Amino acid sequence: MAKKEKSAISPTRAEDYPEWYQQVIKAADMAEVSPVRGCMVIKPWGYALWENMVRQLDIMFQETGVRNAYFPLFIPLHFLQKEADHVEGFATECAVVTHHRLKKEGGVLAPAGQLQEPLVVRPTSETIIGDAFARWITSYRDLPLLINQWANVVRWEMRTRIFLRTSEFLWQEGHTAHATADEAMARTRQMLDVYAAFVEAYLAIPVIKGVKTESERFPGAEETFCIEAMMQDRKALQAGTSHFLGQNFAKAAGIKYQSDQETEEYVWTTSWGVSTRMIGGLIMTHSDDDGLVLPPKIASAQVVLLPIFRKREDEKTVMDYTRTLARKLRAIYYHGQPLKVEIDTRTSGGARGWNWIKKGIPLRAEIGPRDIARDALFVGRRDLPHQEKRPIPRETFLANVTTVLDEMQQTYFDRAKAFRKAHIHKIDDRRAFDAFFTPADKDTPEIHGGFARSHWCGDADCEARIKETLKVTIRAIPLEGNKEEGSCIYCDKPGRQRVVFAKAY
Repeated sequence: MAKKEKSAISPTRAEDYPEWYQQVIKAADMAEVSPVRGCMVIKPWGYALWENMVRQLDIMFQETGVRNAYFPLFIPLHFLQKEADHVEGFATECAVVTHHRLKKEGGVLAPAGQLQEPLVVRPTSETIIGDAFARWITSYRDLPLLINQWANVVRWEMRTRIFLRTSEFLWQEGHTAHATADEAMARTRQMLDVYAAFVEAYLAIPVIKGVKTESERFPGAEETFCIEAMMQDRKALQAGTSHFLGQNFAKAAGIKYQSDQETEEYVWTTSWGVSTRMIGGLIMTHSDDDGLVLPPKIASAQVVLLPIFRKREDEKTVMDYTRTLARKLRAIYYHGQPLKVEIDTRTSGGARGWNWIKKGIPLRAEIGPRDIARDALFVGRRDLPHQEKRPIPRETFLANVTTVLDEMQQTYFDRAKAFRKAHIHKIDDRRAFDAFFTPADKDTPEIHGGFARSHWCGDADCEARIKETLKVTIRAIPLEGNKEEGSCIYCDKPGRQRVVFAKAY
């Protein structure tokens, strides 16, 4: 019998995927559960990922003319009452503030004054931003208005999981106003393309661009576009959404402008957003049974230097060499930013190297007296099997480090794309469809077939019955390909194209 390969993370993905996910986060020291129900504390190694995402996305947004602003965390209740469909979609997730100030009663703090009007802690900002837009826009000359904010939101989730679904999370939300429906729709599609380009190029996650069915749309939207990714347990993760809001929010908030024909018109609006959920997607797309795997372009750091010396007299030589190498590496630019380099001076031997493997750092370089004598490094790449290490001359390492990082970035994308290809299938038979979403092993209920490309008649009743019986939803009506007629996978009525069915986070 072959000996089982030992892994750093227990349980493995195959043994217990949800628990594996939690253990990867813990081993990488990314985040932890907070004392507040459903909330998380994002630790420096995890927060650095978010900072890198914010930095690159902000550049991409501003290249399209978007500018940043900030709006209040608290939203007066009557603002939400203006938009009934929107409120209904978020009502069960809203956190509401009813009191201000605290007073001491019998040695216990208690709420003091009651607010005249309750305040909702923002679940999203369409209503309060609409109020501002109604003041800012008076003429066609004020359009388009292109605004984004980086903020936190609160949605009182019943079941939470770090990064994927928490009661409070970080995100950006873009809001734009336009003179015509065509302009607003073009912006909606443009921002979806920005998200897809970012997620594929920086997070190395292949995505499917599509439109949501009516039942899966953002509350109050006329159309919701999405990017969907496949995780290693073959579930879908909605990685970003862009919404064409039509004139629904404009009419609710009274956002009007005087046209160049001197008529009074309502604007057409959009909203779009991504969140710290992307970090969860990054973990579940690339990480393995040795821990976190980070694509170099978005990594918290690209290189860690591990000085090794057993004799006190070797310390100065090794540390001087290490610091000089770190300075040279930090002078190298990688996709517009200086390389991020860590120096780990702990004396924990092999455990130190495994600590960085579990944290997902792309390159590890060990530096000892014998390496210095050869002017070489002992380098480990996170993308190689069994965490192999190889000797590399220092100058060769410096000359090729960005090329190696780009190779790793491409390797991760190619692996994820190959995995998705292996687990996405055209299915035209109802029995095969049901079997595809039924776990093959009762001991691993999270693992099933993957994505099914099947026909759907367009009837919401069929969609609801599939969701009820199999816990499977239509993740996207793809924007590209699949324009072939066939029979609905549920009722056999005609369907005009294949849609993507999957279980999802």
